[in-house]
Amino acid sequence: MKKIFFLTGLFMTLSLFAACNDNDIPTPVEQTETEQFYGEPFDKVPSIENIVMYEANQRVFAQNNSFNAITERLDEIKSLGVNVLWLMPVNEQGVENAIGSPYCIKNYTATEPEYGTLDDLRELVKQAHDREMAVIIDWVGNHTSWDNEWVKNHKDWYTQDANGNIIPPVGTNWSDVADLNFNNHEMRAEMISSMKFWVREANVDGFRCDAADWIPAGFWRDAVYQLKNMQEGRTVLMLAEGTDPINLQAGFDLDYGWNFCDVLEGIYNGTKQTSELYTSHQNEYNQIPVGKQKLRFTTNHDRASENSPITKYKSQQGALSAYVISTTLGGVPLMYSSQEVGYSSTINFFNFVNVNWDNNQDINLSYQKIMAIYNSSDVFKTGSLETFADENVICFNRFLDDESVLVIANVRNTNTTLTIPDIFISDIRSNLMDNTSITLDETISLSPYEFLILKK
Repeated sequence: MKKIFFLTGLFMTLSLFAACNDNDIPTPVEQTETEQFYGEPFDKVPSIENIVMYEANQRVFAQNNSFNAITERLDEIKSLGVNVLWLMPVNEQGVENAIGSPYCIKNYTATEPEYGTLDDLRELVKQAHDREMAVIIDWVGNHTSWDNEWVKNHKDWYTQDANGNIIPPVGTNWSDVADLNFNNHEMRAEMISSMKFWVREANVDGFRCDAADWIPAGFWRDAVYQLKNMQEGRTVLMLAEGTDPINLQAGFDLDYGWNFCDVLEGIYNGTKQTSELYTSHQNEYNQIPVGKQKLRFTTNHDRASENSPITKYKSQQGALSAYVISTTLGGVPLMYSSQEVGYSSTINFFNFVNVNWDNNQDINLSYQKIMAIYNSSDVFKTGSLETFADENVICFNRFLDDESVLVIANVRNTNTTLTIPDIFISDIRSNLMDNTSITLDETISLSPYEFLILKK
């Protein structure tokens, strides 16, 4: 979603009401057509709890032909422990009234020439699959560009005002896009057909669906059902950019942990208490069906357009410690292209940003190490969680069977001392970041934003 713009609470309420007046969840209809597929189903799509996701913003890889540029960097992306690659919208973008947003879609079944051709995308997907990474693409279902052919040929597919004029999404200042009318079932069918195009013609493995809360759950139930049943043996992952649990009930596999990220940022900026993070985590999981997951992140394309994580978390060490918390406390970890090399400025995803991938290799190695630790055990994915209160330190234990991993992170830019919970005193543990051994005393001293991952 283009969070570079702002919505008032009243307007947001009106918009969501207008968009979600069809939250009925119809019984899916069996599909009978025979479809031809460009590629074979990828048989190594990870289970939901095992996903490690990387968001690729094409415009930080190359000014042109970025599909090819991403393909060239797949080994580096894989080295971060990634098994799901998310590409921001690949579709051709609009020109009329446009401001450069990749979320302004002119053609749902064509690639954006700036990024490359369908064949380039196919090669990117193939090479990712060869490295055992699934590929999902961003899907913008809520609105189109003004020069999308649907505007000319299917005016009734759009929301209109009292005078019959097509309008932008209600309650926004998104003047570059036209709002779609989900009361029109012909439009719904064409939208689903367009999504299926990319599975069939580019062999992608799923979708990250933009502004999912703004679209009726009845549509999502039908779309997800059809996509997941396109072909025997094919797994289709579905990520909702939203927080309404009805999307997960409609078939999405995971959705966003926006509140968790907000609270984490607030802790580092002095506006939230450490205890609120544990509450946020528990509340988010209490609201979703069993077997579904929340996406955990310290930054993404929306957040990075406002602040670098280095700024938001007060330093590069702060950004690393926040990432450790976000990744190991629970949920599906996400990394945004550029944070692994410590890019220190904002990234306006409406324009090309020249990220030097050779910078800050020590930071890159730290992210590699963190994710190697994460992937080395199921304790962070399916283990139980025990949290401990301290106003300056996030401290929690993840345990599974006989394995216990204690995570400690100073969230302050000052030296601090943590009183070790009694149950861990005298433990001999391995510091997984440097493979040293540590015996836990009654207290432990921590430097600014220092973090420890201690295994017993």
